[in-house]
Amino acid sequence: MDINLFKLCSGLKFLGYLMILLVLAIVAVSYYAVVLLTWGPRLLRGGLSSFFAFFVLLLFHLLLILLSWSYFMVVLRDPGSVPENWRPARDEENFEGDGSYLPHEASGSGSTWPSSNGSEGRPRSGFCIRCQNGKPPRCHHCSVCQRCVLKMDHHCVWVVNCVGACNYKFFLLFLLYTFLETTMDTLVLLPSFIDFFSEAKDHSDSPGKLAVIFVAFVLNLAFALSLLCFLVMHGSLVFSNTTSIEEC
Repeated sequence: MDINLFKLCSGLKFLGYLMILLVLAIVAVSYYAVVLLTWGPRLLRGGLSSFFAFFVLLLFHLLLILLSWSYFMVVLRDPGSVPENWRPARDEENFEGDGSYLPHEASGSGSTWPSSNGSEGRPRSGFCIRCQNGKPPRCHHCSVCQRCVLKMDHHCVWVVNCVGACNYKFFLLFLLYTFLETTMDTLVLLPSFIDFFSEAKDHSDSPGKLAVIFVAFVLNLAFALSLLCFLVMHGSLVFSNTTSIEEC
C-alpha cells in the first residue's frame, strides 16, 4: 500500500493549535506580571510614580492590542490561493505552436526557474502535480495546508497558517509589535527581577508573585532576542524582494 508522506504533514496543524494556546498563556503571564503585580499598584501611589506607571500601562495595552490584531490577521487571513484551473495569460515557453497549454511537469513543490540567460531572470509558471493546477511564478505547494500558496514564505506553526502574499504584511507587523512589547516588558520588569533575589532570600514577598515575575521576565527576554533575529532576517528578505523558501 502506497503511503503519501506529504499528507502526514497535515497533522502538524494540531501542533499549531497548541502554539496558539501557548501564545495566549505567555500573554496572560506577562499581563499578570506587568499590570497586576508590578505597575498597576503604582497607580495608587500618587505623584510622578503614578504618572510614569500610567504611561507604562498605556503603552503596554496599546502594543498588546496591535500585536493581537496583527496576530489574528495572520491566523485568519488567506495567505493567497491559486484560482482553480489557473493558466498563465501569456507564457510563450509554456505553449506549443498550435496554442495548446504545455505545463512544466516539475517536482510539484517548486516553480520552474529559468537559467541566467533566459526570460530576463524572471521565474516561469509551473504546474503542481499534487493540486493538478497551474502554478504562478513564486508559488509553492505547502505539504501541511495541502495546497499551493502565492509567494509562499513559509508555514508558521505559531499561526497555524502559511505566510504568503496576502498575509505577509500582517506577519511582519506581528513580529514588530511583539518585539516592541516583549522588549518593553523586559525593561519594566528588570527592577523587579533584580529585587527577586533579595526578596526571595529575605522571604519579604509571596513565592507565587516572585515566581510569576521571574518567569515573565525570562520569557519576554528570550522572545525579544529571538524576534530581533527574525526581524533582521525578514527585513533583509523584504529589501531583496525574496522569500524564505527562495533564499533557502
